[in-house]
Amino acid sequence: MKKSTICIFLLAVMTGAGAATLLLTSGNDPVKAESERSLVLAMTASVAVPESMEFAGEQITFDRYDKRERMDRELNAFTYLHSSTLLLFKRANRLFPIIEPILEQQEIPDDMKYMAAIESNLDPRAVSPARAAGLWQLLQSTGKQYGLEVASEVDERFHVEKATEAACRYLKEAYRRYGSWSAAALSYNGGQARITGALKAQGTDDSLDLWLTEETLRYYYRMLALKQLFENPRQYGFIIKPEQLYKPIRFREVTVSSSIPDLAAFAGEYDITYAQLKDFNSWLRNTSLSNPSGKTYTLLIPEKKDLYYNSRKKPEVHNPAWVVK
Repeated sequence: MKKSTICIFLLAVMTGAGAATLLLTSGNDPVKAESERSLVLAMTASVAVPESMEFAGEQITFDRYDKRERMDRELNAFTYLHSSTLLLFKRANRLFPIIEPILEQQEIPDDMKYMAAIESNLDPRAVSPARAAGLWQLLQSTGKQYGLEVASEVDERFHVEKATEAACRYLKEAYRRYGSWSAAALSYNGGQARITGALKAQGTDDSLDLWLTEETLRYYYRMLALKQLFENPRQYGFIIKPEQLYKPIRFREVTVSSSIPDLAAFAGEYDITYAQLKDFNSWLRNTSLSNPSGKTYTLLIPEKKDLYYNSRKKPEVHNPAWVVK
């Protein structure tokens, strides 16, 4: 039997079964059954909101109307944005092993890694309309304030490790100011001046009680929802095989303290393409590195074998909860 014939047969069976079920549930009334017949072939179910959860060591309960409805919105959004959410799982397998040790070293809660996912969709090359850049979407002024070089040839906002360290410095400063990771997270999106002013003007010491712009109001709940999905992917319908995650890549570190007049030629010396050099060192913003001050930079040269998927090798899975075997 041809595939097309099989598909038509299965569809007919499913349609017939559905019609039979509808007749039974409609008291064998054909007119009522027809009026209740679904107009689509697939049903969409609203996902359940948990009663409570912990994020960054802070407990949040979803019984109050606003908290419940905000969590409901973001959980359903991530659940049904199938391709975007799948991509986050795949990219996380490569990037979370880099981010997590830095958060631990900087004494930032591990849950804050979901902030990077919210900010950039785990794309180290992301640039927003407001010109925020990199994995953590730092503005030029913020990047410089927290120790990053931001110039025409070198922009460390695109450097995964250094940008993560800069984001950690911001979050630690915000936490010292507010004593709350939820407030620190909201200030990362809305700015400390805005959060501080709103707390004072609205007479509350809980940042989750504030009336803010819609983007900032949604921000924290998007992080919560993403954590919920990442910890329970199958519960929300995400079935991923180990080999479908993006593989980690190991690098050789090459330090330079002089200029590199031609980055394409430099890449060729290490048997990689210019595109591959830029892909893993996207903080290099030009075709050359003049380096007039003689500063030492570390460039990542990918291991040749790690540039290829090998079906005979067991895939590396960062979190077994993400996959089915």
